[in-house]
Amino acid sequence: MNLSIKNQIKYSYRYKQPHNILRKGSYGLKSISFGRLTQNQLVFLKNIIIKSSRKMVNSKKPIKIWTKIVLNFNLTQLSSEARMGKGKGSIYTQGGFVKPGDLIFEFESCTHQQAKFFFSKVRKCCNLKLMLVKR
Repeated sequence: MNLSIKNQIKYSYRYKQPHNILRKGSYGLKSISFGRLTQNQLVFLKNIIIKSSRKMVNSKKPIKIWTKIVLNFNLTQLSSEARMGKGKGSIYTQGGFVKPGDLIFEFESCTHQQAKFFFSKVRKCCNLKLMLVKR
């Protein structure tokens, strides 16, 4: 007797494009450690780069920034007064896991000194270990 066995559906956790190669920009910020970034943290880091690029006096072209992290899970939270066993809670933000070698940001139309300046600003505010990558 030949019965079909029920298996779990196996999804591919890899995306079609690898996240460790510079695709669009000439400079990038690459992670060296494992971690988790929420949507708020990602927007905060991007705003730091935008504000620091505006401070550059000799930047004639606007700097293009690409975010390479995919926010692939939702974070839920119950209220502080809820007792145990009352369900999962509502979604309060999205997040994404970062592995060593994953690119977080890519930059275009900036000099090497500007990219180093962005790197030093972001490294202070981020809880991940980062390195600057050049094409």
